[in-house]
Amino acid sequence: MAVTEPAPPAQPVAHEGILRRQSLRESAARTYARSLPIVPVRARGLTIEGADGRRYLDCLSGAGTLALGHNHPVVLEAIKKVLASGAPLHVLDLATPVKDAFTTELFATLPRPLADDGRIQFCGPAGTDAVEAALKLVRTATGRTGLLAFTGAYHGMTAGALDASGGAADVRVTRLPYPQNYRCPFGVGGDRGAELGARWTENLLDDPKGGVPAPAGMILEPVQGEGGVIPAPDGWLRRMRELTASRSIPLIADEVQTGVGRTGAFWAVEHSGIVPDVMVLSKAIGGSLPLAVIVYRADLDVWRPGAHAGTFRGNQLAMAAGAATLAFVRENRLAERAATLGTRMLGQLQGLAATHRCIGDVRGRGLMIGVELVDPGSDDPQADVPPVDPVLAAAVQRECLRRGLIVELGGRHSGVVRLLPPLTLTDEQAQAVLDRFADSLEAAVRAPHRRNDTGPSL
Repeated sequence: MAVTEPAPPAQPVAHEGILRRQSLRESAARTYARSLPIVPVRARGLTIEGADGRRYLDCLSGAGTLALGHNHPVVLEAIKKVLASGAPLHVLDLATPVKDAFTTELFATLPRPLADDGRIQFCGPAGTDAVEAALKLVRTATGRTGLLAFTGAYHGMTAGALDASGGAADVRVTRLPYPQNYRCPFGVGGDRGAELGARWTENLLDDPKGGVPAPAGMILEPVQGEGGVIPAPDGWLRRMRELTASRSIPLIADEVQTGVGRTGAFWAVEHSGIVPDVMVLSKAIGGSLPLAVIVYRADLDVWRPGAHAGTFRGNQLAMAAGAATLAFVRENRLAERAATLGTRMLGQLQGLAATHRCIGDVRGRGLMIGVELVDPGSDDPQADVPPVDPVLAAAVQRECLRRGLIVELGGRHSGVVRLLPPLTLTDEQAQAVLDRFADSLEAAVRAPHRRNDTGPSL
């Protein structure tokens, strides 16, 4: 089926019973199922087929997990090979040929200084556990407890990861300004805004009355994902590296969502040329299966045996799938492909923004793209830019789903439509995604139920 063909009409309601039972049985904490009421039964590449017979273009990709899309042949072959070999599937942290192959492939992709003098810790299967391991590691290595983190951050859902995230209610970390062009905390944006943020950070660390003792580490995302797809300027990242290195503060780069070619480089830190002390990796490194690790400088490796453990840290199938994915991305130069195609998609979306005032900003890096939707009818004279419009964003997401396009929302107040297509996206598929998004935006803007409908906001 060509990606530009319309989805087939909905079939009899075989899927409705499954959705109903999910609603009755699962917790109130479920998220994606609320805004994406579909029942996937088959998937390949960009495409998902639901139990109702409809087909969807998946620009969520398992929240960035599916670097090669659904059920890529190299991933399936790697999994089948392990299953057919009779190898043990559960080994705790014992050495196996599968783990050795994964680690070798991973280290071949890392920034050279870290690969040459690095250690790897296999964590529980989720990225949030790797964040916990990274925080524990730097606290053990430095003997300090404080942490530097950033506004808008998202590092996971366990206690320590939540403390470091931007939505923390009981703050136990020092929160620093993350640079933004569109909603700059200093009201200036661009290089000047990033410089002010860096200067504020430096002043706070060096001020004897600043209330910030020497911290155990700084954790940051090279591109904030859940925060609204906000790329950190390369110069600002270099300043953070300089500030932390000169003060013996370990720098932790959270590459859970940005890694494995997503941003147009194999690892997002490579855009700026920095080498962090710790890298937190998950999602795509498992080739669609659960896997999470941290890689860090050897001199930080001072914790005792058992200081961080997890029953499922030896996921053999994920390691096999991950090694195959890493090799495929590297050998086929998919990071470079993501950079080229991402630039093209950003350009087309920026062209759409030129004729639609409800698009406040289009931003991203590689195939990690965000479109911030705003209310251009706001008459707040103090506002530098219009307020975010989460109602419109939710309407666009619904219209996208009706047209067979799966997108996610993020950012402050969930006002940013996020596109995370697989790195195997073709030119034709990319155009289909953009066409369906543009049609959905038009439909959402013109819907009669739009609040504050004082006229077209195109």
